[in-house]
Formats: sequence, C-alpha cells, structure tokens
Amino acid sequence: MLSHDFGAGFADPVRDAQAVFRAILDAFANPGTPQNLPAIDTEMGRLGSITLTLTDHDTAIWLSPAHDTDAVRGFVGFHTGASIVADPAKATFAFVARGDALPDLARCNLGTQEYPDRSTTIVAEMSALSGGSLLVLRGPGIRDTQEISPMGLPGDFVAQWRENRELFPRGIDLLLVADGKVIGLPRSTRIVEA
Repeated sequence: MLSHDFGAGFADPVRDAQAVFRAILDAFANPGTPQNLPAIDTEMGRLGSITLTLTDHDTAIWLSPAHDTDAVRGFVGFHTGASIVADPAKATFAFVARGDALPDLARCNLGTQEYPDRSTTIVAEMSALSGGSLLVLRGPGIRDTQEISPMGLPGDFVAQWRENRELFPRGIDLLLVADGKVIGLPRSTRIVEA
C-alpha cells in the first residue's frame, strides 16, 4: 500500500499556533532578541511550525532547494493548501533550509507603496544564532542597540539589508531560526557590522 505521510501537524492546533504566533510577534516587536519557538516533528521542524501558523490556501510560498521535496510539498498542501511558487518575487513567504542560500532580498516581492504588507517575509534556518559575524541593530523596538551574530547569512547581507531598508515602507522582513529560537528583523531595523 502506498504511504502518503505528510508529517504531523500541531498536537493542539489552537494552542500551538498561538504559541508560535506569539513568538513571531515578540521577535518582530523586539528585533534581535531571541524568542523560544515551539517545533513540530517534520522534515521542516520549526520552519514547519511557522508554516502551519502563518500560511493558508491564499498564501504563496517559495521553498529553498533542500525543502523543495515531495514530502514538504505534501505537508504544505495537506496542512495549509498554500501554493508553492518557483520565483521568490511571487512569494508571500520564502522558507530557507539550513545550508541553502538566502534569495537576494531585491529578488523577492518588495511590496508597493500602497500595499507594503504584501512583500515577502523570509524565514531562514541558520546554523546557529551566535558565532557568526557580529552585527549591531538599531531602530524601533530596540532601546539603544542590540547585537546578534547569526551563522549562515550571506557575506553581502549588510549591504543588501541597507538597500532593503531604504525602500521603507516597502521591503523584506526576516525571521532567523536556530536552536529552538527565532529572531525577527523587521524592515525598519538598521543593521551595521560591528
């Protein structure tokens, strides 16, 4: 008999989705401050819990190569009904597996002046949220400065982010996921190398 194992969803859908949503809200409200992120037991792990929380049949998502598998496509289709697109410029969310390259921010959907909220949010699984190049964050939600050092960002990330921020209110938002935690980088955040 053919198996169609799409992986488990949330054990307690309402409570689990609320916990993930709260972690994401807190991550964006406090840029650079790691928030605990519940996981589900799937190939996508914590990215899967974000997928279940933020996507539905009206959502277009882009998957990086390591997640663009039959198992993940089946999981997304079965649990959320979200459409999977080949171009990050057409995606509401872009999910990037650890080790895969982030799409260039300028290649994603940047939103419009009228609808800046229709831009892409990138959800990227990092090798770790510390141990990489030191970055200093400033802006809304940060008292003075906040330092982060995620491992796995592209070498030109700070330059890409500066261009992204200049588009405000348009632009990309970013969630960095590793070690059971999530860090939010809203487009309003200024980032410089230390």
